[in-house]
Amino acid sequence: MTDKIIEILKASSADGFEITDTVTLGYEFYFIKHKLDQNRVRDVEHINVKVYKKLDDGKMLGSASGEIYPTLSEEEIKDEIDKLIGRAENVKNPFYELNKPGDFEASKESNVDVSKIAENFVAAMKELPETDTEYINSYEIFAEKNKRRFVNSEGIDITFEYPSSMVEVVVNAKDNDHEIELYRMYKAGTCDKENLKKDISEVLKYGKDKLIAKPTPKLSKAAVVFPTSDAVQIYSWFVEKCNAGFIYSKYSDWEIGKDVAPKAKGDKVTLKSVRNLPNSSRNFDVDEEGAAIYDMTVLENNVPQTFFGGRRFRYYLNIKDSYLAYNFDVTGGSKTAEEIRSGKYLEIVEFSDFEVDSISGDIAGEIRLGYYHDGDKVTPVSGGSISGCMENFINEMYMSKEKRQYDNFNIPALTRLENVIVTGVE
Repeated sequence: MTDKIIEILKASSADGFEITDTVTLGYEFYFIKHKLDQNRVRDVEHINVKVYKKLDDGKMLGSASGEIYPTLSEEEIKDEIDKLIGRAENVKNPFYELNKPGDFEASKESNVDVSKIAENFVAAMKELPETDTEYINSYEIFAEKNKRRFVNSEGIDITFEYPSSMVEVVVNAKDNDHEIELYRMYKAGTCDKENLKKDISEVLKYGKDKLIAKPTPKLSKAAVVFPTSDAVQIYSWFVEKCNAGFIYSKYSDWEIGKDVAPKAKGDKVTLKSVRNLPNSSRNFDVDEEGAAIYDMTVLENNVPQTFFGGRRFRYYLNIKDSYLAYNFDVTGGSKTAEEIRSGKYLEIVEFSDFEVDSISGDIAGEIRLGYYHDGDKVTPVSGGSISGCMENFINEMYMSKEKRQYDNFNIPALTRLENVIVTGVE
């Protein structure tokens, strides 16, 4: 089907095109406690086409994208492409060139075994340390093998495979008076059995502690430690500030070679984009526009080395040899876990919601469960919220030497921010 679409595009009035053809074989399992409730197999194909049209004597470039269904006839495909071209003529961006073929080695066939991935997840879930009062309510497993082909009008034509998986888990905890639920979603390439068991075992403990949690005290400002996947939001802020689209649109004022926090007295961030991160669900050979992906240092000790992003913005900013980044590795900090967890601080393990605004840097989160360390004792707490701004926190943040991976982010296992505003409920 893709070859037929290429023929039709070449014969059309489009001045350029990109095609992404993804075939996915997916196994899905739905469990109530540990009893299989239902399962199904998905075998689907999605073909996305983007067309380009030169406008105003080549000074401008229009584009439009849409999905071409594999079941369409040749005439229907022609009609859909003509519609896309018509839409592209109504979009005017300054001209930019599409990605061209590059010299790099494609990944070898991975021979992804979807059934084995699913089997490993089921085995891991059965080995959890459940009790009569902390246990698994339900879980869902999604294991996939994806085969992707990317083709564009400049001559790029590459096919590669990658696995992706997801597990959604609901944990229950109860005592004589109450019962609560905690939800987790885990994304990965395949099943990392030991880390999954470690994560969910922690959640079982959190459920137990949530039942005895006291109201969060009014701390005004305090050090806050992030030991869970919520910390990814903090490092995503650094990622977005280095995005070429943000730079071009002036949402980020960071400059290559200029320290973004010259007065910082804590740990400085070194951020790398990597082609392959073990067990990531986003290990791609090329980005969604066909640019080759390779290991690249984006931020070194708080100093931007390059910016990444889509071809259009990189072309406008004259950034050579970059791409849309998917996997990120943050170098560990200077502190041990024991040093991070010292003095008085609030360690938050469960939020109702936690966000870091990618433009302003403002953070906000409602505390569902935390541990307040007052120097002498540790108290589980709940309620209240935290707030502040990364523009300030970057001047004094500390990271553990130990690291932990959350799908496509490999980050310090513990991140500590100083002087966070804590609104308690006492």
